[in-house]
Amino acid sequence: MSDARLLVDTAWLAAHLGEPGLRVYDCTTHLLPDPVSTFRAQTARPDWERGHVPGAGYLDLTTDLSDSSSGLRFTFPPPAQFARAMSAAGVGPGTRVVLYAGGSSMWATRVWWMLRAFGFDDVAVLDGGWERWTGEGRPVCATPCAFPPATFVPQLRPQRLAGKDDVVALVGRSDACTINALSPRQHTGESEVHYGRPGRIAGSVNVPYLELLDPATGTFLPPAALRERLAAAGALDAAHVVTYCGGGIAATLVAFALALVGRDDVAVYDGSLAEWCADPSLPMERG
Repeated sequence: MSDARLLVDTAWLAAHLGEPGLRVYDCTTHLLPDPVSTFRAQTARPDWERGHVPGAGYLDLTTDLSDSSSGLRFTFPPPAQFARAMSAAGVGPGTRVVLYAGGSSMWATRVWWMLRAFGFDDVAVLDGGWERWTGEGRPVCATPCAFPPATFVPQLRPQRLAGKDDVVALVGRSDACTINALSPRQHTGESEVHYGRPGRIAGSVNVPYLELLDPATGTFLPPAALRERLAAAGALDAAHVVTYCGGGIAATLVAFALALVGRDDVAVYDGSLAEWCADPSLPMERG
């Protein structure tokens, strides 16, 4: 599947590299096991410096694109901070952005979601990411590169962003679909990996983000398969759809998959379980 509005394949990107308005960025971030915080985030800038898609810049989710004043990891940044980062990276009017990541496309979909939430729509994700690009033997560059500065003007779409109170208001509503993007064992509370309280937000359903990808290639499933999986969860018919995970990253991949099948009004719970589990008054379920 290749829809250049949202998702591009490696052949498309190879054919368009070097075009004046094209901006390509590596969004890779590493999550390392941590006994205190479940996972520790680490920049992948050194990996980008060793090799990247020719002409690609690097966007750092661990610093520039997260609110450092928040007690939560990867928190959605204030508009001014995001605008500074995007302007310095070269994103602005007349540019076309393609995002990719190694390890998981969820890092690319996180930046896709933020750009869309701040009113920038000319952004797509590379299907299969870094692994597909290199697996096909396509060119890799180690030369540092950067785009000319631009002027990014944020136009926040608050409906793309869900807070804790928004999610609380949806618990128990028959017209709402709250989706947990984590694994089935995390959803049921059976996994040893959790965010303080095992289980899920009360009333939520499970659409594991990995099940929306081809395990052999890391590419998104065909539209019909995506639609079937998302429809089974009730995500295509509900009046209100919110996705969440542990820290608001994998949730964006499910939101992206919903956009691929035409459901483009989905909100992401940015704080996700890292915030929800920290408040013992908020309802959780297991089993």
